[in-house]
Amino acid sequence: MTMALVVAQAIVAGCLAEARAQQAAPLAVMVVDAGGQPVAFAREDGATLFRHDIARAKAVGAIGMGMDSRQLAERAARNPVFFQGLGAITRGMIAFSPGGLLVMADGAIIGAVGVSGDTGDCDEACAMAGLRAAGLAGEAAP
Repeated sequence: MTMALVVAQAIVAGCLAEARAQQAAPLAVMVVDAGGQPVAFAREDGATLFRHDIARAKAVGAIGMGMDSRQLAERAARNPVFFQGLGAITRGMIAFSPGGLLVMADGAIIGAVGVSGDTGDCDEACAMAGLRAAGLAGEAAP
C-alpha cells in the first residue's frame, strides 16, 4: 500500500477535527509518503509562520529515522551531540518534539504525519486521531 491522497486527506481532516474538539491552538498538519514527499497539508487560520516547516520536519524526521518524533526527542536528550549533527545533516528537516507519527499499513511504513501548533502532547494526540480517522491506528511503528 502507498500513501494515497484520499488517505492523506482523511488523516489531515481527523487531525483538525480533534484539534477543534480539544480547543487546540491553530495547527499545521503535513502528511508525507514513505519518501518524505508531501501528499496533503493544511494550515488552520491563525497558525503561525513556521508551523508548516515544523510539521514537515516532524513527519520527515520520523520517516528518515524510522520512529515517531517522541522517540526521536527521547533519544536526542540522551545523545545530544549525535542529534545536533543530524539536524545539520538534514538541513533542519527533523524536529525533536512529539507530533510526528509513522503511518503503517500491512506492516510497512507508508508515510508519516506531522502536526505543529500546540504542545507536543496535543500535537501527537491530534496526529493519532488523524490515523484513527483514516483507519490506520492499529499498527505500532517498529
